[in-house]
Amino acid sequence: MTQTNNSKRRKELVSIAARLFFEQGYERTTVRMLADAMGIKSGSLFHHFNDKQEILCAVIQDGMESALEIAGEALDGVTEPRERFLALSKAHLSTLLTDRNAHVVALYEWRSLSEESLNVLIGMRDEYEALWQQVIDECVTAGVLKGDVPLIRRFTLGALNWTVQWYDASGEKSPDDLAKALAELIGLQRN
Repeated sequence: MTQTNNSKRRKELVSIAARLFFEQGYERTTVRMLADAMGIKSGSLFHHFNDKQEILCAVIQDGMESALEIAGEALDGVTEPRERFLALSKAHLSTLLTDRNAHVVALYEWRSLSEESLNVLIGMRDEYEALWQQVIDECVTAGVLKGDVPLIRRFTLGALNWTVQWYDASGEKSPDDLAKALAELIGLQRN
């Protein structure tokens, strides 16, 4: 179930599938709809993927790889715990609000994954959550954040993830403004 074929065409197909799964939902998106949107025959789809489940796994895997890369870049060279929290929050919002299809699909279609697909993706999810755990631990150790660390992580990710439901990119608040507001809301103190 791992994504072994990283061809340009396959990446394009994953992007199209992400859009359809985002717009229609995984269950309502048929193989025929995928093939039509991709401009290929239904049977040709299976040259690139074994089945629709593998497409969903590839969409979420692509989104998670992107989220890990963006988070890593955001944290690179940032050493102060409060600034690391803000950088990671901004990175998370960036993944959700700019290239939202794959990331929103991951949020809402995780329950549709087969056990085999979950086995591929759980390690990536755990790696991403470990980044958050590390940054929150650093904030607690530095005294800029207080509370139950696992709950802080869950509340933080839950609040950030929910922005896909209400955030309006044409509104007056930027993703950076949202990250700063979250930091204030959870009581992240300046040193």
